[in-house]
Amino acid sequence: MPRDQKGEIRRGQLITTYGVGSIVAFDDESFMVAGADEWGTTGMEIHEPRLERRLGVSGFRLPPASEDGEDIPVVRFPEWGHCPTCKTLDRLKRLAGGSRRNTCTTCADVLVPSRFVICCEAGHIDDFPWFGWVHAGSPPAGNQHDMTLESGGLTASLGDIRVICTCGKQATMENVFQREALKRVSSCNGRRPWLTVDETECQQLPRVLQRGASNVWFSITHSALSIPPWSQGAFKVLNARWDVIRYITDEATLRGMITGMRIAEGTPYSVDDLVRVVRERQDGEALDSDATSHDLKLDEHRALIANTPERERGQDFVCVPGDLPDDLRSWFSSVMLATRLREVRALQGFTRINPPSSDSAAQTQPIFESHLDWLPAIEVHGEGIFLELDEGALERWEQLEAVRKRAEVVNRRFHESSGLRSTSVTISPRLMLVHTFAHALINQWSLSAGYPAASLRERIYVDGGIAGLLIYTGTSDSAGSLGGVVASAAPQVLLSNVREAVRRSSWCSGDPLCVESEASGTDGLNLAACHACALLPEVSCEEMNRFLDRALLIGTPENQAIGFFSALMEP
Repeated sequence: MPRDQKGEIRRGQLITTYGVGSIVAFDDESFMVAGADEWGTTGMEIHEPRLERRLGVSGFRLPPASEDGEDIPVVRFPEWGHCPTCKTLDRLKRLAGGSRRNTCTTCADVLVPSRFVICCEAGHIDDFPWFGWVHAGSPPAGNQHDMTLESGGLTASLGDIRVICTCGKQATMENVFQREALKRVSSCNGRRPWLTVDETECQQLPRVLQRGASNVWFSITHSALSIPPWSQGAFKVLNARWDVIRYITDEATLRGMITGMRIAEGTPYSVDDLVRVVRERQDGEALDSDATSHDLKLDEHRALIANTPERERGQDFVCVPGDLPDDLRSWFSSVMLATRLREVRALQGFTRINPPSSDSAAQTQPIFESHLDWLPAIEVHGEGIFLELDEGALERWEQLEAVRKRAEVVNRRFHESSGLRSTSVTISPRLMLVHTFAHALINQWSLSAGYPAASLRERIYVDGGIAGLLIYTGTSDSAGSLGGVVASAAPQVLLSNVREAVRRSSWCSGDPLCVESEASGTDGLNLAACHACALLPEVSCEEMNRFLDRALLIGTPENQAIGFFSALMEP
């Protein structure tokens, strides 16, 4: 039986927004993206050795697209809905009489999928228990239980929505979003509609969410930049055959295999060149076999501050020093121009209700049923600017008691919001400063360089002795190679943009409430930051719009000294 095409989404969204297990709305219907096992094998293979070792896979694949002859399979979810005309509430398949058309067999009106779903913190999801909700607290009477969903139309409140059963029971949807609303109604049954097998045991109490809510699905993505030596042409030539030759130690055998497999043919490299590169890569893998995401970031930081000019065709990483304006030397130590970048972003899993963290392994749901040696991923080619903050200026600023107190508030809330999950992450003043400044600069460049904010992306490098940020084109479409970002690093242009970014951060349409805020954002993990001044599209931010405080950039009306860049606004 041929499958119907339900709608279109971009490849990049299958990694960040509409990946496996997420709910996608197309017109009047709602679907869930099926597991990667069902995706087929037409997706092009891509490689990033550092990220492959980090995630324990042999490679990545681009999600298939229609032009490849395959589509991403989906399953209908939620399975329940109602007819807006006759008000009947039932499974959509039953309402449609088993037809693939999304229309009511009684009145021919278009069916509406349920707006409510239930999720647990372990990542399971199921339809809202309509029968249990209307009969909660008492046994159902009689044998006839046909339900209708009616709205009084007098108010927009949930209390105006009523579920009525023909047995005489009825209930409103008031208080349905309370944390323990389902305590006497339903328990989690471990359902995973995106896979064919559910989990048998789950001790979590499910919660009711709207199917379009942002906390129904949080992607767990990992990314890495291609940096030397892996970004060089000879290393890239070996990627497709690396699983075959990576463990060969005998040089004669290695040379014979490279010759027999014709790996060097059609490339500018000789067999000797490739043998040498194999040895270098084997040595590198032995050194960082236990690399963490933090280690990947430190490697990238070292590459970004080094001078890496273009030496050969096909080179994925080119980064050269730029001219830092004298008027910015009190705050920055260097500026680097990454005229060529390649980033690979891979989807590893997802969570529900709680956003992912370094300790959320128990809450992570898989994107496939049988173990695969690959993960879906996209690659982005573009450009960027790297700015390193002056360490001496940072250390003097971090000694201010008011600065430390603001960061301590957010750090305490972060650990409290983690609940029973232990975390070794510390939200430091420099992390909040660098992160907030990155947001300010992205917002400014989206105006001055002509990029939509969603096409720019941040990469934060903060450790004990380093504090830098990379702003780069973060989209796989043509906006990634327009040249506008690197052009913004011209000395006078950079000076003007940094000043304007700081100046714009000094005012928000939500002031004075915003700048005086003691808690904002998810779990109160922001201070002076809101949608009108500091927040970005979710695809642009590494930290899901958390750990932001523009007061650390420009100070507060009572204490401007806590602003790292407050002097930059002086005429």
